[in-house]
Amino acid sequence: MNLESLDGRLLFAVPKKGRLHEKCLSILAGADIQFRRHHRLDVCLVLNHPIALVFLPASDIPSFVGKGNVDLGITGHDVILEAKMQDHVTEILRLGFGKCALQVQVPESGSIKTVGDLAGKRVVTSFEVLAGGEYFDEVDARQQLSGDQKTRIEYVGGSVEAACALGLADGIVDLVESGDTMRAAGLHAIATVLNSEAVLIKSSVPKHTNLAPLIELITSRVAGVIAASKYVICQYNILRTELPTATMITPGRRAATISPLEDEKWVAVSSMVEKGTIATIMDQLVAIGAEDIMIFNLDNCRV
Repeated sequence: MNLESLDGRLLFAVPKKGRLHEKCLSILAGADIQFRRHHRLDVCLVLNHPIALVFLPASDIPSFVGKGNVDLGITGHDVILEAKMQDHVTEILRLGFGKCALQVQVPESGSIKTVGDLAGKRVVTSFEVLAGGEYFDEVDARQQLSGDQKTRIEYVGGSVEAACALGLADGIVDLVESGDTMRAAGLHAIATVLNSEAVLIKSSVPKHTNLAPLIELITSRVAGVIAASKYVICQYNILRTELPTATMITPGRRAATISPLEDEKWVAVSSMVEKGTIATIMDQLVAIGAEDIMIFNLDNCRV
């Protein structure tokens, strides 16, 4: 593809592989961003908007958005901090997927039980900035360690969890999602450096002011897709006398919708409710006399 054909288009960077890739493709589909990516090409044109998608390693996206010509990107919150790009990019939306924790891990059967015990020893990580320059510098300061006594941080690009078993480290700092890999390696977490998830970002300094309306449109669509995956519609009938209690149970994302019924003693309520709480909420509604309680899934929405 001739890169000159990208002139005038909004450049949108998404992870080309890894833990965020498949979910990002789902987000693009939900936002009606239609594209056809040719095999082995990392740039493609969107068919129904003046947008070009750029597929990049998630770790590179903050730099391309913050210092390059890329207008929007999806990456991890941890990646932004590790790249020291928090002053150059703005997190527009937290996307609710790719959740993980950057944690300090040590052998479960070992003698190290706290971060203080690990201070001054060997730590392997692929997050040199977050683990070394920020986290363990503070740990060493609290332990009053200096010079050769300070914790030694060594970078490894992959298979970090094997470093302790193979004699390279006394502890590691690595991302934990389910924890299966950590446990399989005989490790357990003794501290959390930070919690992370996928975020939609833009440059802190707008590069193409004419594209601002399109950035707002895409942001609104992505927010709608995320909300649709997080919420359901709860609809039920309730006595007017119980309405104050009912709306406390289902306040809605902004507010519940209240509709009159032919029987003046009753009203219909429709409200957005988080999926993870719906069983408990239905129990609470039954307890106050709600009837005809129905749950509807959302395919898409605008919030």
